[in-house]
Amino acid sequence: AFLAASCFAASAHAESRELGAHEHGRGALNIAVENYTVLMELEAPGADIVGFEHPAESEEDRAAIEAAIVTLEQPLALFVPAEAAGCAVNSASVRLLTEDEDNDEHDHEKHDHDEEKHADHDHDEHDHDKHDHEEHADHEDGGHTEFRAEYELNCADPSALSVIDFAYFARFPNAEGLAVQLISGKGAKGFEVERAGPRLDLSGAI
Repeated sequence: AFLAASCFAASAHAESRELGAHEHGRGALNIAVENYTVLMELEAPGADIVGFEHPAESEEDRAAIEAAIVTLEQPLALFVPAEAAGCAVNSASVRLLTEDEDNDEHDHEKHDHDEEKHADHDHDEHDHDKHDHEEHADHEDGGHTEFRAEYELNCADPSALSVIDFAYFARFPNAEGLAVQLISGKGAKGFEVERAGPRLDLSGAI
């Protein structure tokens, strides 16, 4: 029940977060620990992982994305736990989201709501021109992309999970920091892990 609640909260946060609002160089990592199971969820801007934000436009872009997904599918090579914890990967899944994919359902619902709200009102030509201009401005940059990865680990001794070394920064040179949210039997705690200090100290937190 604890892990289900933790995953639900993390997923709700991920699905509600707009890709256009993210900050290049910075991503987020959610970690939930219960008994011998450790769940991790990574959210990172496309620019951090492959060096560009636009959807793949060339063979080179597609190759970079495929290579990044292969790397992201190996969590223990990116987030290296203390060896004494005895962690192994149960499952790993990675997906690349575009701004249109992330917001399509939200935009559709918003459009329906707006149509209903204004069904009995006339729009002047100026409003339509303003809407067209804003919509064009929003999409002329090709949109944003974001990598999202979900991992399930089994750790023989979670109490020994005192540190996690972030090789993530060595693998992805454009990444500068990760905001980490940890949920365990001892409650919730937030951390900031930076390229300059790529180690998360979890002493007393699990």
